[in-house]
Amino acid sequence: MIRYSLRSWLQVSLAIGVLLMIGDTRAQNNPQAWRIPWKVSDYNRPLPQVITPGTESNQLQAGKPPSDAIVLFDGKDLSAWASSRGGPAKWTLKQGHMETGSNAGDIVTRQAFGDCQLHVEWATPSPPSGEDQGRGNSGVYLMSLYEIQVLDSFENCTYADGQAGAIYAQYPPLVNASRPPGQWQSYDVIFHGPRFDPEGRLRRTARVTLFHNGVLVQDHVELTGPTDYMKRPPYRPHPDKMPLLLQDHGNPVSFRNIWIREIPENVS
Repeated sequence: MIRYSLRSWLQVSLAIGVLLMIGDTRAQNNPQAWRIPWKVSDYNRPLPQVITPGTESNQLQAGKPPSDAIVLFDGKDLSAWASSRGGPAKWTLKQGHMETGSNAGDIVTRQAFGDCQLHVEWATPSPPSGEDQGRGNSGVYLMSLYEIQVLDSFENCTYADGQAGAIYAQYPPLVNASRPPGQWQSYDVIFHGPRFDPEGRLRRTARVTLFHNGVLVQDHVELTGPTDYMKRPPYRPHPDKMPLLLQDHGNPVSFRNIWIREIPENVS
């Protein structure tokens, strides 16, 4: 009787141990699964919001953003933007697009953003003027700190991490997907900003995925910190949301059809 009870106890203990090991392995392989409060294929789980998708742009006409996007520029006015120097944005408004140049200075969104999906369309002058970094140079700065380079990189040689589609001074694009000067080009960005703890220590690095003209050129890359010319500055604590910035580098560059969708911190 004692042997049977001991044997049964050992069998039960072994079974429990196996189940715990399986559970621990599942938790390691898919830690999110143990935090989801819904059953698999649960009809009580809240459904995603229904939106109307946007439409594609072409060289003659800008497309339409998704219905839940925040429109930052639709070709009509610069009301969503301000000069980084203070006061209203001073870029030139021309037939559905806005243009840098004439020492107008950088512009920033009046609203702050963090984790987001961003769509930007841009074009450099035709015929082209200048070479290297002096040809159609501008930039899209996420949180005003992390630059995606804008440049006429069609048959224009420059350093790899400074061409169109680069995370400036950090990551060259996977491929050069540039269109000829004068043609509209698109950036579609998925951005997750950094996070800092209450003491200012870095808790999460910033990450960027970028499609240039529909081609993947940055695949969830981990930023080393803010971008800068000939430098690799470290992260410094900042808010979770900051304005988007468009750079005036002294070259004429046009922008149109700019919209953004905020990514929720937690999705159930």
